Amino acid sequence: MRSGPSARRFIVLRDVFNGSLGEFLGGLALAALLALLAWGRRRRAIPPDGPGAGAARQARRYTLIGTRAPGGHPVQIISTRPVGTVVKHRGPAGPEDFELTNAVLFDGTYAAEPLDRYR
Repeated sequence: MRSGPSARRFIVLRDVFNGSLGEFLGGLALAALLALLAWGRRRRAIPPDGPGAGAARQARRYTLIGTRAPGGHPVQIISTRPVGTVVKHRGPAGPEDFELTNAVLFDGTYAAEPLDRYR
């Protein structure tokens, strides 16, 4: 065992190290937990793309391509459904299926492409 002033310094440093190690490790664990929670929250906040993605969707206005209302203007619908969804429009010529797309038209609406015409 050591004796003298250097031994007292060693004992004091050992006591300080042993006393603060628990606090240091606790703080490190808390910082890691907070970083993990922040990462998880940010990851959930970014909406994924594609069908079935995200619960809170914004409403989009779609223009049904090649379809006219009785007044002659293009038929538009508003939907919160994801891209790729097939919707049915019942017009004067009968029901017709349209697929919602991400394509933006010149007027700022999204395109809904007719499916029955291409089959």
